[in-house]
Amino acid sequence: MAALRLASSVTLCPAAAAASPSSAAAAPRAASFACAVARGLPSLRLAAPRRRRGDLGRPSAAGAEAAAENYATALTEVAAESDSLDATVADMEKLEKIFAEEAIAEFFDNPTVPREEKTALIDEIAKSSELQPHTVNFLNVVIDNTRASLMPQIVREFETAYNALTGTEEAVVTSVVQLESQDLAQIATHVQNITGAANVRIKTRLDPELIAGFTVQYGRDSSNFIDMSVRKQIAEITSEFEMPSVNLEV
Repeated sequence: MAALRLASSVTLCPAAAAASPSSAAAAPRAASFACAVARGLPSLRLAAPRRRRGDLGRPSAAGAEAAAENYATALTEVAAESDSLDATVADMEKLEKIFAEEAIAEFFDNPTVPREEKTALIDEIAKSSELQPHTVNFLNVVIDNTRASLMPQIVREFETAYNALTGTEEAVVTSVVQLESQDLAQIATHVQNITGAANVRIKTRLDPELIAGFTVQYGRDSSNFIDMSVRKQIAEITSEFEMPSVNLEV
């Protein structure tokens, strides 16, 4: 059976883990995770001054991609050195869901929000999501550099690196309702048989428009697609009843 890993639905790095030459040479990852301290403050509700999109400087698309790759590479090095790749990818899956809310990134990237309020929210996220210490340090570095808006891209880049290092194939299963674990295990086994991957990570998504059934996306850039949805079946049946247009001369 495939080594099935389900993607989940937030203190310091080990003192002995010194930064590698490659991580020390790149900016902005020059910031040492070992020096990033997760400070605990009282619970805080998210209440940041509102601002319009675009009020703060945003990196270009190419710059954002390069920055996200740099951050992800730095985190991958730390996770590999501390033998915590699996725990770190689990952390990043949690952060992916948290930062899916644009208001979170806007709060952290807003320069008018005091740093202590940002620190309090980081602490809240770290405790509720049970993040690894080095993940908390990493999050502090990203936020100190006002790069919170890049978190979704950073997560994707880290997952790509993780998959390459561990021989893992990622498959996204979309369904109307959450599938049972045994069903997901069968899907993982099928994907493993097709790809020959050592491991399969399953990410789940919900889409009521499928009506019933499920779809599976896997491969590079999710280019491979298996559609077992009722929506597809209805579309095929409908197409069979479609008559070609005929021009009648009168």
